[in-house]
Amino acid sequence: MSGPIGVGVIGAGVISDTYLENLKSFPDVEVLIVGDLIEERAKSQAEKHGVPAWGSAGDVLGHADVQVVVNLTIPAAHLEISSAAIAAGKHVWSEKPLGLDRDGGAQLLKDAAAKGLRVGSAPDTILGPGFQTAKRAIQEGVIGEPMFATTTFQTVGPDLWHPSPAFLFAQGAGPLLDMGPYYFSGLVSLFGPVERVAALGRKKAEERVIHSGPDAGTTFPVEVPTSLQVLTSFAAGQQASSLLSFDSALERHGIFEVHGTEGSLIVPDPNQFEGRSAYVTARTSLSDGDWGEQEWTEIEQKGTVVGRGLGLLDMVRAIAEDRPHVATGELGYHVLDVMLSAQESAASGEFVRIDSSISAPVPSVPVDFDPFAQTL
Repeated sequence: MSGPIGVGVIGAGVISDTYLENLKSFPDVEVLIVGDLIEERAKSQAEKHGVPAWGSAGDVLGHADVQVVVNLTIPAAHLEISSAAIAAGKHVWSEKPLGLDRDGGAQLLKDAAAKGLRVGSAPDTILGPGFQTAKRAIQEGVIGEPMFATTTFQTVGPDLWHPSPAFLFAQGAGPLLDMGPYYFSGLVSLFGPVERVAALGRKKAEERVIHSGPDAGTTFPVEVPTSLQVLTSFAAGQQASSLLSFDSALERHGIFEVHGTEGSLIVPDPNQFEGRSAYVTARTSLSDGDWGEQEWTEIEQKGTVVGRGLGLLDMVRAIAEDRPHVATGELGYHVLDVMLSAQESAASGEFVRIDSSISAPVPSVPVDFDPFAQTL
């Protein structure tokens, strides 16, 4: 690759705004076309963001100058669109999750490898300076050897504000598949592959009510557990407990703590690209009954803050530089396998062993990575 890389976007929904805004600001990529099932929507987004062409998904796949397809379709269509892009000879960046079934995800990666093409998968928040600052601190040993982690995402549920929330409570979604990719991608990036998983899940109700928009007051079915508690055991020995809920009156988002032999670290919200990192060290002495306040050490965040699209930029630079990219399809597939296994564990009441893995540690992002520099 030399010069800006031609990019085509398939899926012109809400999330395309932030992708198009960020991708248009990177000199190493050039967005050439937007495609959507509803072509008028593709036209509207293309005109809004100054993209020269629009049309259907087929128009994007058939565009001769598109080298990378950005797949922003609904989760149920991710594997179909990504597979079509690979068949058309394009690299793929997919929104999360990579897909909804193991066989399709594995075949996608196999087909891409056979053609020498890359697959990248959101979330790319793990490339952001917030998460990377915390990761560097762990690697530098500020909390000793990591032992276990705790993550929490709990909310009253998207049915409170989303005008069409039914898809978020259908098979392939729920808090596990919708929000889990952020937390499990972060955990795997820090600890490596998951070896086995156990989970408990339940629903608050079999039906829920839409609270906003033109369909307010109507009900829809709940197909998946809306609260899950997940235990993950990592091949390297660490453990983690994760709560994911659409049933909580108490709103708590982005809680991510790593506890080591010598201290505990707060990791920023894995659904954001920046945030606070801080740690406390283990006490070595304590007066009788005097727990007092622990002293936090703040860690200065380093790196350029951007947003969604950062993972795609890293992938196209990695292709040019012949190096691994960070948010690989392999990572996305392993995280999908972990989440589907958690779903199965919640149904069976048993630990489930994870068959997939990742072939190498998830790379870190250099502090001096500059998204706005032209390198290609």
